[in-house]
Amino acid sequence: MSMLTTRACRLVLRRTLVSHRGLATTTNTIVPPPSSTSTDSSSSSTNNNQSASTTTSPSTSTKTATDKTKKKHIVFGNRGPSLQDFLNSTTTSPSSKPALDPTTTTPLDIPYLSMKGRQLGQGSKYFVEVYGCQMNVNDTEILMAIMNGAGYTKADDHEDADIVFLVTCAIRENAETRIWNRLADLKRKRLGPLKDRAPLVGVLGCMAERLKDKLLDSDKMVDLVCGPDAYRSIPHLLSISETTRQGVANVMLSADETYADIVPLRISPESFSAHLSIMRGCNNMCSFCVVPFTRGNERSRDVESILKEVKQLSDQGVKDLTLLGQNVNSYRDTSKDGVELSEGVGAELSNPGFNTIYKRKDGGMRFTELLDKVSLIDPEMRIRFTSPHPKDFPTALLHLMASRPNICSQIHMPAQSGSTTVLSKMRRGYSREAYFELVDNIRTIVPGVALSSDFITGFCGETDEDHKDTMDLMRRVEYEMAYMFMYSRREGTHAGRRLQDDVPEDVKLRRLQDIIGIFHKGAENRFRARVGLPAGECVLVEGRSRRDKSRWIGRADGGFKIVFDDDLILPTIESSLTSGGVGGGEKGRVQIKLGDYVQVVTTSATSTSFQGKAVARTSLTEFSRFQSLLNQGSVGRMSSGFGVALPPVASQLGLGGHATLNISP
Repeated sequence: MSMLTTRACRLVLRRTLVSHRGLATTTNTIVPPPSSTSTDSSSSSTNNNQSASTTTSPSTSTKTATDKTKKKHIVFGNRGPSLQDFLNSTTTSPSSKPALDPTTTTPLDIPYLSMKGRQLGQGSKYFVEVYGCQMNVNDTEILMAIMNGAGYTKADDHEDADIVFLVTCAIRENAETRIWNRLADLKRKRLGPLKDRAPLVGVLGCMAERLKDKLLDSDKMVDLVCGPDAYRSIPHLLSISETTRQGVANVMLSADETYADIVPLRISPESFSAHLSIMRGCNNMCSFCVVPFTRGNERSRDVESILKEVKQLSDQGVKDLTLLGQNVNSYRDTSKDGVELSEGVGAELSNPGFNTIYKRKDGGMRFTELLDKVSLIDPEMRIRFTSPHPKDFPTALLHLMASRPNICSQIHMPAQSGSTTVLSKMRRGYSREAYFELVDNIRTIVPGVALSSDFITGFCGETDEDHKDTMDLMRRVEYEMAYMFMYSRREGTHAGRRLQDDVPEDVKLRRLQDIIGIFHKGAENRFRARVGLPAGECVLVEGRSRRDKSRWIGRADGGFKIVFDDDLILPTIESSLTSGGVGGGEKGRVQIKLGDYVQVVTTSATSTSFQGKAVARTSLTEFSRFQSLLNQGSVGRMSSGFGVALPPVASQLGLGGHATLNISP
């Protein structure tokens, strides 16, 4: 390799992948003709005519291989050439290498270094398909901002796009299978009558990070592969792919990338709900989980950039904001502002029964203090957060949630299993007893809180007794929502390398069906207990019901859905004092609108949703005050308080038809 060529490669990395260290590797794969039998091997050799280490499969020695079957890939990653690459490079004697003439040696053409301005994609359109978690939705909005900034425009349909991105998930095998099926669909378009108009295909996200080689080697399926930390480089990668006709990948993991300086371009700007990423990565290293390998170590955005974006979303009319992170409540801002503004609140673990496999660091602003500041920006904007780890719920965080009307009483508490033995194998860092203690603490401090969880059945070595422990935990806790799956082995994880996936598939499925049934029974019990609460539910109107377009659907504080009729309602809860209640005619009543907060009295429930009757338009502040006074029992003094009329359906709930509750201030 010439020195000039080497310098050119280093220049590429320095200019385009700021704060990353990696190596651009050109991989040559010889794909045998259909009549040949392909082999899978990791051995490689070095080609001195390439700009970086060149990897060639053993099938290069097969005489049936032709130049037309050769596929070249350019990969930017954290890992350089392997020991095998070095050993193979010594098979050629230095004396046999021709001498290089520096006067005739030129660096490789690096197509994107000569780009003018930011309009690299001018005239080209992209389309994004999102799979997986809410973090992928937020990543898509970051991607859209990057692409638009480079001159690309978003297509309304993949048929009209020059590049189709699939933002992928790798958490389970089924998620990856969906992507492979979709790639097969796109490949058929490439081979069809309109192949000249077929778009480039890019695979992004966790699956890209995990399966970069397999994706690039998939015949005519993928042109670009990019991991979650390298989205800034996508316009450049597209330039390389279009210019060189080679597959290209950037799967470098970063120690500091948070995209804090990029304002996401919202997928649905008309929506009253939004997501905001506050941290990325995970340090927990649970034995079953691939996230630390696809998303990297934890790093948090600085508090000022978060507060600025929250204010922007508030100004845009957002009323329901979800803070995101792979381990969101492990947030720790160690920037100058984060350290200086922190008072050290919320740095402890949930209770003494929780621990970590890594050494926790001191200093910086923790999640409790961040949530405090976020909630003060707009008292009429609800704040949620996901996905947390049970170890990071200090008592201070729970008291903050209980004291702020706009911090939703909804907590995701991924248990994964109810067996202490299985939890230990999963490296979760707690026992079932510690988890129960945390649940009790949460429900004591935050009354009416809605709990959700994740569960895995059939984990390595799980016995019938372990399964019974999980079922017992679910019966005792009774979650309002749960995500339940069979164990799916992930290569590279601790369980994938060290533990035996020894539970038969039919047993996994049976156990999954067991816990699904228990969940639905428990959720129905919890929901039915909420039917007809005197204060009702404060619901954000999100749209029309899919099943009945004449009815509205909205989300309550606890995150559950409520469907209700399109009635004329009171303008405020307090207005019931002078309106004569629900039976007082239509005078002064208002139409329900998208984005309204509406007081709804629930009339029935299943294990997944509620039916209800809308009463009045309200605000978070007014509804919270009403709840508080009602809980205090301050009822009956008509002259000194505001009245709240219950709808006619209240008589069916045992609350008294057409009754008016008079709440004193």
